[in-house]
Amino acid sequence: MAGSFLPYHEPEIVQILIIISFFFILSLAEWASAKIIRAGIIGQIAVGIVYGKPLADILEMDWQKTFLSLGYVGLILIIFEGGLNARVDLLKANLVLSMLGAATGVCFPIGLSYLLLYLGFGYGAVETFIIGAALSATSLGTTFAVISAASGTVDLAQTRVGSILVSAAVIDDVVGLVMASVIGNLGQLEGGGDVNLGWLIGRPIVASVAMAIVTPIVTKFIFAPIFRRFIEHHFARFDHISNIILMTLSLSAFIAIAAYTGTSVLFGAFLAGTFLTYIPSKHPEGPFVVMSREEGENFADKSPTFIHTFERYLMDVQKYLMEPLFFASIGFAIPFVQLWTGKRIWRGIVFTLLMTIAKFIVGVWVPLSTYRPTRMPFRRPEKSCIGEEDRTTKRNVVNKDQATVWLSALLLGSAMVARGEIGLLIIEIGYNQTSYVSEDGFITGVWAILLNTIIGPATVGLLVKYYGKRIGEDAWGLQHPVVPAQTAVRAPEHVFA
Repeated sequence: MAGSFLPYHEPEIVQILIIISFFFILSLAEWASAKIIRAGIIGQIAVGIVYGKPLADILEMDWQKTFLSLGYVGLILIIFEGGLNARVDLLKANLVLSMLGAATGVCFPIGLSYLLLYLGFGYGAVETFIIGAALSATSLGTTFAVISAASGTVDLAQTRVGSILVSAAVIDDVVGLVMASVIGNLGQLEGGGDVNLGWLIGRPIVASVAMAIVTPIVTKFIFAPIFRRFIEHHFARFDHISNIILMTLSLSAFIAIAAYTGTSVLFGAFLAGTFLTYIPSKHPEGPFVVMSREEGENFADKSPTFIHTFERYLMDVQKYLMEPLFFASIGFAIPFVQLWTGKRIWRGIVFTLLMTIAKFIVGVWVPLSTYRPTRMPFRRPEKSCIGEEDRTTKRNVVNKDQATVWLSALLLGSAMVARGEIGLLIIEIGYNQTSYVSEDGFITGVWAILLNTIIGPATVGLLVKYYGKRIGEDAWGLQHPVVPAQTAVRAPEHVFA
């Protein structure tokens, strides 16, 4: 009815107390798990399990659905921030390694799943493929949350190994969601309807590849020149207001295009972030070339960057509301009670270990790319004491560098382990929308997804805590961008209240 409205009434005190306790314990659990195992998201997932339908079912179903939707918006913001922080130069320089890592991260989980589930446990071939596809995905939300949590020790987004991680995780995510789309349509094939199998499989693949190719080309040759020549100088007049409007429009456009063409909305969010990172001019006199947010806000001919605007207006909402709701919503989707039978436990743990190894293998590309077989020329042994000391020092330095390379490899592999939301999405589509996945197969897959989402971030947290600075100083660590020469420091021409 056109003139209807929602009657306003005071919520019951029980409902208010439940909401207060949920958000308080959500924050407390994040703090505790971050202190104990260096992975705050695990505490948030646990709270989701307890408050949601899997265990106590304290929250009403309407609230859980609302929090799930808000949490997914939080996931989009996490990926969008990752795109804004991405170093385009590092992404291009390490594209080949990223593709090799992504291919390894997809093929090994599926291949090892057939080895254990199909040959060992006797699951069906299609069922094994669906479970393996779920475990081939990498949780983008968890990946970027881990990168953000580590920024206090080392800014992984500015490291070479971090750029490979981001690219490989994005590719794995796109491949995973393409397979989710295909698996979701398998029910049509079961019904024997007139289905174009080629288009069913090809549409999400073509859409993903097209967006990945067309976006950089159109950005470089159309949007960036137009923005730099006609638009960006006007942004200095409005600072954050113009930035937030363009950010909202760009993000909405990219995720809408991604959704309607059949590819991943999260891929669209990442492309939106990299799009906004690239279009401003990099010339020293460009309005977006600033040393700090304050410079962009205080000088009349300068503007804060898009990441500055994100940090000022969206960071707190994302960090303290949207992101916790996202990880809690993962907890809502875990069938916790059904996990606890003897057969399911041991099968789940065995499969978890195999799937952990399947993602850790991705890190082997770091030492492989570093290895350069060289033929050492013959030299007569030197008798001097000084020469022996020099050789010992050089040998120690080489050994330390090699150890750091393996630490970078371990960091890359462990950061790829978490499956999170993408893995749950794929396996639940296979279980709920097709007849191929049995309940035992579903539970085995959920065990692996849950434990890997715990193991991965915890391992990364410990590595960053004890070896973060060492990794950051290595060749695979921080890569400093070429900063254009700045003009002489000026006094602010105006200061906003």
